[in-house]
Amino acid sequence: MHGVFVTATDTGVGKTYLTAAIAAALRAQGTTVGVAKPVVTGLQEPGPHDHDLLGAVTAATFGPAVSPHLAAEMAGAPLEPAALIGAARRAAEGNDAVVVEGVGGLLVPLANDFSVRDLAVALGLPIVIAARPGLGTLNHTLLTLEAARAADLDVRAVVLTPWPAEPTVLERSNRETLSGSVTVHVLRRDEDVAALPVRDWLGPPRP
Repeated sequence: MHGVFVTATDTGVGKTYLTAAIAAALRAQGTTVGVAKPVVTGLQEPGPHDHDLLGAVTAATFGPAVSPHLAAEMAGAPLEPAALIGAARRAAEGNDAVVVEGVGGLLVPLANDFSVRDLAVALGLPIVIAARPGLGTLNHTLLTLEAARAADLDVRAVVLTPWPAEPTVLERSNRETLSGSVTVHVLRRDEDVAALPVRDWLGPPRP
């Protein structure tokens, strides 16, 4: 597969928005893109939901807004790693690239002894990390980088989003501090996504 895996420092930090932005930027450059969101929870909450917004291929969807492994346990339908990997491969079929969105952060469990990080490793895709620009992001982001690199994942960038039109001293400092450990980009909600260096984030084609 040729593509990128989008993860985040936490839930609700702009991962779906970043995934959509990457796909849109690639399509604007003439690349055909498939999108996968292997697991979706929280369908009992008001929509639209992540996979609907992305037009994503999924392997499993659940109603409760809880962690995937708990949602699967509550439904009596344990998640199978092969099915999650298969969803990403289906999204890649017939496309130049695939963008895969994880669930929560890298260490969120999906099944027994299989986490979001394990899914990223199994797919062999480089990763981009969505993170908040404000207070608390340094620890969350640096821990995520540590977890990714411990598994030899290829981290291409951290994207701080939503980046405000007038960032505070704290937000500017966070960006500068994180830039010492990883390439950092910012994404405003009103920004032309074509400006993102998305081609630099794609890994080489893999079987």
